[in-house]
Amino acid sequence: MSPTPRAALALVGLALAALVVPLWLVALATVALAGATIADARAVRRAPAFDRRLPAILSRGVSAPLRIVADLPEASRRRLRQAAPPDLCVEPAEADGELDAALVARRRGRHTLPGVAGRFEGPLGLGAWHHRSAREAQLLVYPDMPAARRLSMAVRHGRFRDPGRLTRGPLGFGTEFESIREYLPDDDIRQVNWRATARVGRPMSNQYRVEQDRDVVCVIDAGRLMAAPLGDLTRLDAAIDAAVAVALVADEVGDRCGAVAFDAQVRVLLRPRRSGGQVVVRGLFDLEPTSIDSDYELAFRTIDNAKRSLMMVFVDLLEDAAAKPLIEAVPVLARRHHVVVASSADAELEAFVRTPPERESDVYAAAVALDVLGARQRVARQLRSVGADVLEAPPGKLAGACVRSYLRAKARARL
Repeated sequence: MSPTPRAALALVGLALAALVVPLWLVALATVALAGATIADARAVRRAPAFDRRLPAILSRGVSAPLRIVADLPEASRRRLRQAAPPDLCVEPAEADGELDAALVARRRGRHTLPGVAGRFEGPLGLGAWHHRSAREAQLLVYPDMPAARRLSMAVRHGRFRDPGRLTRGPLGFGTEFESIREYLPDDDIRQVNWRATARVGRPMSNQYRVEQDRDVVCVIDAGRLMAAPLGDLTRLDAAIDAAVAVALVADEVGDRCGAVAFDAQVRVLLRPRRSGGQVVVRGLFDLEPTSIDSDYELAFRTIDNAKRSLMMVFVDLLEDAAAKPLIEAVPVLARRHHVVVASSADAELEAFVRTPPERESDVYAAAVALDVLGARQRVARQLRSVGADVLEAPPGKLAGACVRSYLRAKARARL
């Protein structure tokens, strides 16, 4: 319990009154004030019922509503406060009456939100009692799911396309013949069925169906190189965001999707399955990078016995020496599968190169950035020479680039 500002002001008033009234009267009034303060605080000693409402699953970086209400009718005034660990942000953290706040998770994984704390003043406003709820909330923070769902919805409605290219339907031509129909003005000339055209006397086109029931596997390096920061994210965060987007798009187009995460050993192994997007999300959302080097050959041999698939490998193309194990292991997959090696581009390195130097240190920084970017380009060329496609994109665009690569490979019957 504690006195309130009102009780403090009353005590100051009694001290000033001692200058003009008898001391015994002031002492009597002080005792009465202390008794009233204690009685007022004891009136709200009963533990209130805290009602905290928030979603159990959040998406990293996406705001979610948090509402806290405390039931204690005896209190004349109440102030509620919600503490949060460093990986969670509550804004505002405290408020009078009821707390309506926005909860934002900065990091994927499992987090614990502490109990609610409250300060309740008695009916007279002289004494207050502090209460705390011991009930914690367990939160699951998923990757950036809204961005992944936007990509899958764009594919569903046929709005996802390569920049500068005209698409014929949501996913291209496909390779499985379905039917013959009349030629439409926006049909590609390669779709024209010349025999049917000659037979009926008007242009006819072949209708193809994009194949379903193909396998897509997201192979994610969770070793030390993936712990490198990219602004507020790590390389592993960007990779998991992209893998989740590919998994949800695979659900949308009817393919089977799985995932493998590894460092020196295989940490997650999810075999491709139909409607496997949510399984991939639940299997990867709390994955964190380790401080050890990754064993690419072990991971690739673990999944090499699968049928021909699209292997989307998420790594960091750092430099020649660090990428040598990856380059040596890629042929294990490339001999049977279509392999795409995806990596997040470092915007800071490119900024060093493109920004005119203002100080002598900027020249040295640009030289180092050029060396690193050149090494990444050499690694990309070596990966292409052993049978892999390579794509790099900024962290915010990596998911879209991976989905585009997946749909392009599917339309060209590469998986």
